[in-house]
Order: sequence, then structure tokens, then C-alpha cells
Amino acid sequence: MHSDIVTSSAEPKITPTLTATQYYEQAQQFIQLLEMEDLDRKLTAQPQIATEFEKAIATAIEAAYSQGSSDDAAHLFLQRVLYRINRLKLFWYDDLRRYTNERSPYLSQIRDRIEEVWQQWELRQFDLAAFQGIDIRQALLDRVAVDLEPPLSDDARYFRDRVGEAGYRRLLAIASLDGLVEASQLSRTLGGVANEVHSVLTRLLVEEYGGGRLARKHSSHFTTMLEALGMQTQPEAYFDLVPWEILAIINHSFLLTERKRYFLRYIGGLLYGELSVPAGFRSYRAAGKRLGLSANAMSYWDLHIKVDELHGRWMLDDVALPLISQYPDDAWEMVLGYDQQKFLSDRAGAAVARSVREAEQMG
Repeated sequence: MHSDIVTSSAEPKITPTLTATQYYEQAQQFIQLLEMEDLDRKLTAQPQIATEFEKAIATAIEAAYSQGSSDDAAHLFLQRVLYRINRLKLFWYDDLRRYTNERSPYLSQIRDRIEEVWQQWELRQFDLAAFQGIDIRQALLDRVAVDLEPPLSDDARYFRDRVGEAGYRRLLAIASLDGLVEASQLSRTLGGVANEVHSVLTRLLVEEYGGGRLARKHSSHFTTMLEALGMQTQPEAYFDLVPWEILAIINHSFLLTERKRYFLRYIGGLLYGELSVPAGFRSYRAAGKRLGLSANAMSYWDLHIKVDELHGRWMLDDVALPLISQYPDDAWEMVLGYDQQKFLSDRAGAAVARSVREAEQMG
């Protein structure tokens, strides 16, 4: 999927654009399509009902992913569309009629159309040839050694030393999109043949889900944090605040867990995610303490600081390293998955910090 940049003497292509408001309107139109009874049959009879939406998709793909162009409004629109499709793979205990199109060929076609170009764009950040032929074991060990205790970034210092309650609330609002359904994508990998690796991943999911006890489920701790600050606790309550960079991480995880061919990339990304969380969350916990918040308003951070270092060791010693010998020709994909997850996480972290600073400025 990786390709070199090709230069041309042709006239530079003018990238079409829509306003953020126009993209938002088309995203709302898409929600109506999602819940339309007999969507595919109606589209066959009346294709014009999706014409403006499909024009917006084409415009956004060009504006977001063409060389030399990166329109944030286009990115946000595309990632919101992907998220709306991907979330149908989870059960939300809501109106059953909302799932009427969960296997719609039209929705699959829209998802594939966006994913193909988006993933090519994401992979252009990496030299894929450089991953092949490396010492996989040493590459993973070296990365883990660095990311367990990384140097404190400027954004981490900002959270630790300066963020106020308005910024802290914005942080929780954004993080709630994933925090309230934590580990949902991991559940998509657990069917199939049992073995030691499968058993470790199952144990990890069981811990994330509190051993089947709702009060101990990790997402319940996030609910507790929101309640302590008088914030809304229903999933997706703050969806409109979520930057596209966060949505991209969620959609990336859906893609890797739904495509078994990408299993090794997912494992590399999960390894980074589990082992890097404690370092990242310490700044959030320090912010809560400095603001004088209750223990409940920091419980999710505390829990993950305690358990995710252990989970990181499980992922390295009992999942990633054993898979090297099982897939010697493809194990480099774990290193790619690790590096890509780190890249996506750093990009998302910067976007969250920008949003938090904006919240602070607004008071």
C-alpha cells in the first residue's frame, strides 16, 4: 500500500472544499441514511437520496488525502462517517431498529471507499521496507524500554502543572468516547482456536471487563469520574467535541480487529497502548490532585496506572514475543503496528491538548 511521492510537471490540482458546516450537514444526513428502513432497496429505486452525501465523500477524500492537502474539516467528516458505520459492530442496548442496516452492502462500500485511501495515506508516514529484515525481538524490546518511561512532553507538563478545571472537564469529555466502551475492539479478536496467546488476550479482556462485575469494569471507573464532576455519563454524549485524530485511532482499531490479516499489526499496537498508558495518565492524575478533585474524579487514571504496566508485560512476554516464532516471515508487522499506534497516539494527544487549551481560554 506504500507508494513513493510522484512529481509531475502538470498544473497543480485545485483541491475542492466544503465548509465545516456543510460537512456537518452531510454527516447528519448520513445518520438518517443509516437508520432508513430498507436502505439498499430504496437507494436502488432512488439513488438521488444519497447524491449530495456521496459528493461530500468524494470532495472530502480529495481534500483530506491528496498530496499537499490536509483539510481538518474533511478529515473530521470522513472519520465521523467511518465511526458511525463501525459502531454498528458493537451492541449499545438501544432501539433494535437502529441496527436495521448493519450488514448493508451500501454501508460496506462507503466504509471500504474511505478506508482504502485513508489507510494508504496513513502508511505513507512509514518506510515499510525498513521494517523487513530487522531483528524483531530486539526492535520490540528497544521500543518498550523507551516508552515505559518516556521523557515528559510539553503537553504532559501542561496537564500536570497548568490545566484548570475547564480543561480537565474537556479532557474527560473527549476521552469518554472510548473510555465508556473500553476494550470493545479487543473483544473482536477472541473467537477461534485456543492457544497460549489467545488465553492471554482473553485474560486481558476479562480484566478490562472487571471479571464480569459491572462495578469493577474499567469503563465503570470512567463513569465514576464523570459523575464526580457532574458530567453526562451516557456513551457518545460529547461526540461533537471529539477531534478527528481520536476518531482515527478508534476506526483504526476497528479495522485491524475486523481484518484477521492485520492481526499482527493489531498486536503491536495493543502492546504500545497497554505499556504506554501509565506514563500518559500520571500527568492527568497529577492535574486532578492539583485541582483538589476527589479520588473518584481520578479513579480511572489510578486504576490504569496500577494495572497497565502488568498488562504491558503480558503483551510483550506472552503475546508479541511468542508470535515471532509462529510468524517468522510476517512478525515485522507487529513492529509496524507498534510504531503506527505510537504515531496515531502522539497525533491524537496533540489534538486533545489543543482542544483542552481552547476550553481553558473560553473559561
